Amino acid sequence: MPFSELNQDLDLLRQQGLLRIRRTLEGAQGVHVTVDGREYLSFCSNDYLGLANQPALVVAAQQAAAQYGVGAGASHLVSGHSAAHHALERELAAFAGQPQALLFSTGYMANLGVVSALVGRGDAVFADKLNHASLNDAVLLSRARLVRFPHLDLAALERLLAASKAKRKLVAVDAVFSMDGDLAPVPELLALCERYDAWLLVDDAHGFGVLGQQGRGILSHFGVSSPRIIYMATLGKAAGVFGAFVAGAPEMIETLVQRARTYIYTTATPPLLAAALSASLKLIAAEEGRRSYLTALIRLLRERLKAGRWQLLPSATPIQPLVIGGNEAALTVSERLRERGIWVPAIRPPTVPRGQARLRISLSAAHSVEDVERLAAALSDLGKNF
Repeated sequence: MPFSELNQDLDLLRQQGLLRIRRTLEGAQGVHVTVDGREYLSFCSNDYLGLANQPALVVAAQQAAAQYGVGAGASHLVSGHSAAHHALERELAAFAGQPQALLFSTGYMANLGVVSALVGRGDAVFADKLNHASLNDAVLLSRARLVRFPHLDLAALERLLAASKAKRKLVAVDAVFSMDGDLAPVPELLALCERYDAWLLVDDAHGFGVLGQQGRGILSHFGVSSPRIIYMATLGKAAGVFGAFVAGAPEMIETLVQRARTYIYTTATPPLLAAALSASLKLIAAEEGRRSYLTALIRLLRERLKAGRWQLLPSATPIQPLVIGGNEAALTVSERLRERGIWVPAIRPPTVPRGQARLRISLSAAHSVEDVERLAAALSDLGKNF
C-alpha cells in the first residue's frame, strides 16, 4: 500500500524533529491572538505595519464587496480583470517607481510566472543560496540552468557570470532574506548585471512597505532604477492584504501577460482585495510613524537580546532570527515560550541550514514596548535555565 511508505516518511520527519504542525487562529490577525483556544502574544506574523485588521482596509473591502461581489469569476484575460484590479496596477507601478505593474495571486505564482516566461532551455539563472523556495522552483519549472552562488558572495557571482555562455542570463535574489533578515546589495548586483548583460529579479516580499521612502521598497532604499530590474513584491505582509505584483519595463510586463502561465491560467483575485490594497497603499505612504516606531522596536529588542545565550543574527529589519542550533532545542524553546503565552515559531531545515534551527521573531508596528520587553525577559530567563 502506498500509505505505508507515506507513514514511514512522516515517522522519519517526526524522529528528526521536522514534522510541521498547523495551529488554528481564532479571529483576526494581530499581535494578541487566540490560538487553539488560548491567548498568546504573537511574534509570528509578517503583518509588519499592523494593517491586516486595520479598520480603513476593512471598510474598503466591504464597500468593494457591495460593488463587485466576492469573486472575480474568471481569469484576467477572460472576464475577471475588473476596474479595481486595473486601478491598483497603476497605483502599484507609481508607488514602486516603475513604468508598469501586473497583479498576481501570490508571490509564489509571481516568481514561477516571471522566471518561466522569461528564460528557458539554454538560459541560466544565478540564484543566491538563501533565496526563497519559490525562486528555486521557478527555475526548475523554466528548464533554464540553475546556478547557485554562496550567500551574498558577489565575487563568486561575477566569476559565474563571466564564465557563462547562456543565451539569456537572469540574477535572482531576495531583497530581504526571509530567514536571516539581511539585505541584498542591489546596487552592486545591478552593476554586475549591467557588466554581463543580465536581468536582475528582486523579490521584495519582506521589504515592500517597510524599506525606502514612504515604504516604497528596496529600490527606493538604495535609490536605484534600471530597465534591467524585474521588481516583485507581495501584498500579504506589510501591505496587510493578499496577492503580489511584478513591475518593470512595459515590454517585460506585456511578455508576462502573454506567457506567464501562473497569470494566464488562474482566476483573478477578488476585486474587493484590490480595493483594500488601494487603501493600504495610501496608509503606507502617509503614516511614516508606523515605520519609525517599528524601527525603534527593532533596536529595543536587539539591545535586550545582545548579551543573551543565543546568537541574534545581524538584521535591521522586522525579521529577527535567534539561532538556537538543533531542531529539538529550537522546538523546546518555542514550546516553553508558548507555555508563557508567547508565540514564536521554530524554523528548521530545509528552510534553514542544518544545525541552524532558530526562532524567527517577527516584529510589528502593532507591538507595544511592553510586548517586546516581555519577550526579551522570557528569552533571557529561558537562556539562563535551558
